[in-house]
Amino acid sequence: MLHAVLYLFCAAMPLAWSGTAIAAEPHDAPIPIFLRGTQGYACFRIPAIVRTPAGTLLAFAEARRHSCDDFGDISIVMRKSSDEGRSWSALTTVAENGKLQAGNPAPVVDTMDKRFKRGRIFMIYCTGDAPEADILRGKSSKHVWYQTSTDEGTTWSQPVEITDSVKRPTWRYYATGPGHALQLTHGPHTGRIVVASNHSQGDPQPAGHAYAAHAFYSDDHGATWHLGESLAWPGSNESTAAQTADGTVVMNSRDQSKATQARIIALSKDGGATWNATFVAADLPDPVCEGSMIAYKGNTLLFSNPGNRQARRDLTVSVSRDGGHTWPKHTLLLEGPAAYSDLVLLKGDKLGILWERGSDDGIYFMVRALAPLL
Repeated sequence: MLHAVLYLFCAAMPLAWSGTAIAAEPHDAPIPIFLRGTQGYACFRIPAIVRTPAGTLLAFAEARRHSCDDFGDISIVMRKSSDEGRSWSALTTVAENGKLQAGNPAPVVDTMDKRFKRGRIFMIYCTGDAPEADILRGKSSKHVWYQTSTDEGTTWSQPVEITDSVKRPTWRYYATGPGHALQLTHGPHTGRIVVASNHSQGDPQPAGHAYAAHAFYSDDHGATWHLGESLAWPGSNESTAAQTADGTVVMNSRDQSKATQARIIALSKDGGATWNATFVAADLPDPVCEGSMIAYKGNTLLFSNPGNRQARRDLTVSVSRDGGHTWPKHTLLLEGPAAYSDLVLLKGDKLGILWERGSDDGIYFMVRALAPLL
């Protein structure tokens, strides 16, 4: 009953965004990181970024060989920065699947494995050998993998498949993230790696209701992986997660149904294994797109997405000070086309944003001071 009430409430919300939006003064001009038509690729999409303990930024993307289509000859590529994003290394390939698809990068840095003093970077991703429409109809399947690096992304391990541990046999489509994954830093599950993901089950349904978000996790630095509970919200899709000061894992999901034109929030008290509450963030508008969430201090969360209910445009950072329950402040970073993004905290109370200028116009990086956003 609660699901139905919230669903109807948000479906009735006006299309116009009534929140407060203010233009931000640029701190750094956007820097192109992955530009379409370069490096032998027609298109780059699906950004993800992490920062290592040494301060190295690793920016990832899907490199699409022949077109911007979601399926095809797609590899995961990376560029590095050692100066907080002012300059970037040459492009390198991290994961590939022959002439087929490797995508949905969800990197995370494991800083709590005592064997690796510089941290161990996990790149978690999916592979597919058919378009999403065929997979949704049971004609093919997706597989889940990870690779690791202990030298700031210079070299990577061989892929390790974890599909059987994190995907039910009846599930069809599957996607990790995309965007950075999460390591819990406090509470009873300290050290746990949590990967926000989504899947489909059964034949396609109206309003995308065959999709559901879920998380999977590892408590032993990737040696074994466990599947968490799915959200009780048909149509919950691409997701991002963060941990608040009291240990709660907050998952923030796209609503594939288009009915709410807002984000779906789920709260977990057991590190992402189960979900204690799921609700619509009616004050967090979304045009059915990926978004990125990161914890700052205490129960403050920052979230980036196209802050427009109707179109993928107007890159926006929104702030919650109560662990994701409400989102009262929205800062418009850039007007115009905007799609997927990923956030990373930088030194000096600054925020890095790796984002798509629309769905086919390349991936850029910019920095903003945190104080005006908060």
